[in-house]
Amino acid sequence: MKRHCLTLLLAAAAIAIAPPASARDKAVATADFSVGPQYDTTHVYVDAADFDRFIASFVATFGGTTSRQGVFQVTPTPSQTMSQLALTPAGTISVFGFKTPIPYPFGAERTGYLVTDLDAAVDAAVRNGATRLVEAFPDPIGRDAIVQWPGGVNMQLYWHTTKPSYAPLGTVPENRVYLTADAADAFIRHWLAFSHGRILADDRAAPGDEVGQPGGTIRRVNISSGYGKMAVLVSNGQLPWPFGRDMTGYEVADLSATLEKAKAAGAAVLAGPWTAGRRKAAMVQFPGGYIAEIHSESAE
Repeated sequence: MKRHCLTLLLAAAAIAIAPPASARDKAVATADFSVGPQYDTTHVYVDAADFDRFIASFVATFGGTTSRQGVFQVTPTPSQTMSQLALTPAGTISVFGFKTPIPYPFGAERTGYLVTDLDAAVDAAVRNGATRLVEAFPDPIGRDAIVQWPGGVNMQLYWHTTKPSYAPLGTVPENRVYLTADAADAFIRHWLAFSHGRILADDRAAPGDEVGQPGGTIRRVNISSGYGKMAVLVSNGQLPWPFGRDMTGYEVADLSATLEKAKAAGAAVLAGPWTAGRRKAAMVQFPGGYIAEIHSESAE
């Protein structure tokens, strides 16, 4: 009887101490720190031996230019990596080919988002449910931090000492976030508050083809913000390879022509093309292992 009473007392104390779920999970209004989607980069990690071959294949597929290649320390602890930007009309990528072991947790972040004020942006992210995985640190051209959002979505936020100037994109790529229903609403709520984004569409019966489940349905949430486009793909998580390994969807005018360019440049079509509504898409793997979704959309 005494043990039963003690258990009740401890449970009551825990309830009294813990804030209600609505308070813990509440989105917080903050400033908008975004700069523009041409400054949002997908982080691509490849073996140093595959570095040049990957860059050449990606640019041959989408067009564009590259920055000067170099070897740098881009982490707060000792490391050395080849590093280069590929700036294409369909989106920008930051490519890393480490010559040393990759320090934790680098390699797990999916994107780098340029912000106007790094410290304030990180604070705003934390106030909206994110966790600092790596606190702000200097790099050769600015400062960086890595945060994790509900559902385990890792992102880098960065700031440049000298303000960069990139041309606007021809088409804005899609940050593809795969989640289950357990995390989707919390992630969406906090990302919208942080990014000042808006939901363009929330289809709770989208074709399952997009996650390798033909005949089934998923929830697809399309979001737009100053950080670009995002597609949150909510499913049961039972995804066949390579679905879920892609981080970015690239929009092109002619999917068939782009796939031919990709294959001629050494890439392989892993899945598709498939059609879902107005969208025709395929999964492509570039030399070095990087997997991307590529799609085109019809006018009707």
